[in-house]
Amino acid sequence: MAYDFDLFVIGAGSGGVRAARFAAGYGARVAVAESRYLGGTCVNVGCVPKKLLVYGAHYAEDLGQAQGYGWSIDGATFDWKTLIANKDREIQRLNGIYKNLLVDSGVTLLQAHARVTGAHSVEVDGTQYTAEHILVATGGWPFVPEFPGREHAITSNEAFYLEALPRRVLVVGGGYIAVEFASIFHGCGADTTLLYRGELFLRGFDGSLRDHLKDEMIKKGVDLQFNSDIATIDKQADGSLLATLEDGRTLEADCILYATGRRPMLDGLGLDALDVALDSRGFIAVDEQFQTSVPSILAIGDVIGRVQLTPVALAEGMAVARRLFRPEEYRPVDYNCIATAVFSLPNMATVGLTEEQARLQGHRVKLFESRFRPMKLTMTDSLERSLMKLVVDADTDRVLGCHMAGPDAGEIMQGLAVAMKAGATKRVFDETIGIHPTAAEEFVTMRTPTGI
Repeated sequence: MAYDFDLFVIGAGSGGVRAARFAAGYGARVAVAESRYLGGTCVNVGCVPKKLLVYGAHYAEDLGQAQGYGWSIDGATFDWKTLIANKDREIQRLNGIYKNLLVDSGVTLLQAHARVTGAHSVEVDGTQYTAEHILVATGGWPFVPEFPGREHAITSNEAFYLEALPRRVLVVGGGYIAVEFASIFHGCGADTTLLYRGELFLRGFDGSLRDHLKDEMIKKGVDLQFNSDIATIDKQADGSLLATLEDGRTLEADCILYATGRRPMLDGLGLDALDVALDSRGFIAVDEQFQTSVPSILAIGDVIGRVQLTPVALAEGMAVARRLFRPEEYRPVDYNCIATAVFSLPNMATVGLTEEQARLQGHRVKLFESRFRPMKLTMTDSLERSLMKLVVDADTDRVLGCHMAGPDAGEIMQGLAVAMKAGATKRVFDETIGIHPTAAEEFVTMRTPTGI
């Protein structure tokens, strides 16, 4: 059968754009349909604008520390509207770049909603298109759980477009997004409370890192309330919000941000009519080649719920393009040893196994930890401390995990991820000459185990 396209991609986020561009580069006829914004969550309401806001929030600390270096910053003020306007301008620029990447690659771009109508057919604005392969890359969407007053809460989507900085903010959640937005709002000057129903936020990260970040955020003045959850939200006559907690306590806020999870964006896709299978969590179920229960329909990225990180979606998109149109270059995605960062204040970053995971997997471990005041802060009043940690297999000397909390943690961890991927041992770390004076050199100068 002759198809209109070799590959039809639904969703122009990171994974979809990567698959489309490279498939077109391999000679395939490709179309992409996107009904919202080019670049997906990451570019528009995710990691890119969020990090821009983190930069903005951090300037409060930079200005406060400048006096220790001889700078007098008198009368400095902050304007939320300027930050948001400049952020919007940068996102619009990136939207244009994504459009050019697709069009210049020879991809047919359809900026409208697409619905799958068959194993090889898609409908866009009333027009039917056929394709040998259909790739679903529609990402995820934040959700607020059901409870009385949920309509008064916002999600991260709306937080990026607040017209004014709220005076009092209540952030609910314990993952990346909640911790990062708590840092953003607090850094920009809002009275900020982070509420989490569990014992400690950032479940799945190394315990030392989680405890360290908790202590640092408390020192900065963020109100952390664990083992707490909201029962109801009521809007007051003056427009403020009153959150009643499950234990009966009440908290007042001008803005309540829910960051308690994301769901796969499957609305209006038509997959249910084709009996495309979902997993127990509601994400699209795929095999190792990203095929769904309908073999001609594939899915990648957040919509499959594996590792919900932009670089992972990029790798999955590349794998799909290669397998379909350049099989001699195909390599499966390796989900082991993926580095990641939390752009809280201070930053956190990690790659490999946590101490807890290493022990659970049966490794006999050696631990190396270093806690210190960053050199930049030694001439300031800041009491912030950094943490660096290595988890090492005591039998093989292989480094199993690297963890850091402190300035530029993500930048430092990227290089360590390469060493981890190459199977570096602690001896390799020890024999690597550091760059002095830097914080990063601490990773190659830790000699004495701090625990086993």
